[in-house]
Amino acid sequence: MTPVQVHAMKLDSDQSSSDEAGDGAQHEVQEANVTRLFPDDPIPQVVAHLRMLEAVLFAAAEPLDEASIAERLPPDANIPKLIEELTEVYSKRGVNLVKVAGRWTFRTAPDLAFLLQKNAVEQKRMSRAGMETLAIVAYHQPVTRAEIEEIRGVTINKGTLDILLDVGWIKMRGRRRVPGRPVTYGTSDAFLMHFGLDKVSDLPGLEELRAAGLMEGRIPASFSVPSPSDSLAMDEDPLEAGDTGEVFEVEAPEPKGENSAE
Repeated sequence: MTPVQVHAMKLDSDQSSSDEAGDGAQHEVQEANVTRLFPDDPIPQVVAHLRMLEAVLFAAAEPLDEASIAERLPPDANIPKLIEELTEVYSKRGVNLVKVAGRWTFRTAPDLAFLLQKNAVEQKRMSRAGMETLAIVAYHQPVTRAEIEEIRGVTINKGTLDILLDVGWIKMRGRRRVPGRPVTYGTSDAFLMHFGLDKVSDLPGLEELRAAGLMEGRIPASFSVPSPSDSLAMDEDPLEAGDTGEVFEVEAPEPKGENSAE
């Protein structure tokens, strides 16, 4: 991967007069970009920090959040501005710097995905029940198994949830504050990374779904797409350590005897 130096190139005083005027103008714009983002920092220092950031992200085995990046760079490195600059540097290259699930990573530019199709691993298609369940969990989270069944209108096979849990796209996130304390489900960071989302609120809305041809026919005026949230709901408690998601039995009230007081 080419080291980041384009945006920080300084125009040398002895630059050859044979350089094209367009190249010189481009260099000035690039230096101006660095100056705009880092008005109080010397350009050589910014260049060094950009190279460090690029190296850290390139070598990382998984996406990194800003806190993890800050641990690896000098204390005076301005992480948000460095990321902004590096994102711009790679915006028109074969790989882009993108944010997924709140973390930063390099990804192949979307328009070049076809180049990698020959090397793509063939995946087994998930069943329709699995995709429907995943969509319900994604848009209605936090949601319980009973609520999934109510929305789908059919009983859900336990294996469907198990598959989604094994794949890592959904997770047990809490327990509902109702009798039986049912487990609530939500999407995971692996789901966000697989579908290229930063947060669950980035899921496509009604108009985007219609534009993609995923919503057909006449839609009632009262129909709306739910707004999922990563935060715990008012009637939801977080899972405790060691909670396996086992269903709690609800004790039935003891029947009153014939001579019991009313």
